[in-house]
Amino acid sequence: MELTEEIAAIREGSGDPARLVGEFRRAALLVPLTLPPHGSGESGGIAHGGLMSAVQGGIRWFYAFTDETALARFAQARGAAHQEWEYLAILGARLVDAVVPMVDGPAGVAVNVADEDGSMLFPPVKGIVPDAYAVDAGAGEVA
Repeated sequence: MELTEEIAAIREGSGDPARLVGEFRRAALLVPLTLPPHGSGESGGIAHGGLMSAVQGGIRWFYAFTDETALARFAQARGAAHQEWEYLAILGARLVDAVVPMVDGPAGVAVNVADEDGSMLFPPVKGIVPDAYAVDAGAGEVA
């Protein structure tokens, strides 16, 4: 099964969380790059500002999409469908194992956020991000 099918199964109540995380880690995701300031003459990209994200509830959420169509829906929802959107194709595993540890504070991944019935959050918890960066690391442990 691919990631979008696993998300649908979870949302319907019949999915397997471990299988969902496995598909997420194996999926090639499209992560939009931040845009340069208007009129700066710079092109958007990692060197300018990095991967597009937002902070909500004290967590930095990286936007990630399963395909260009889902990314286009996001651009349209932001009123920017007419703009060219540069993106990085990256495995979900690389996003959480290599990018999340570079963030100052907790970070997770928001997949297909413009799809009301097809979005999914992958929060910064054990089993998704490296344990050292999980907000629940140490939770329930007895010293």
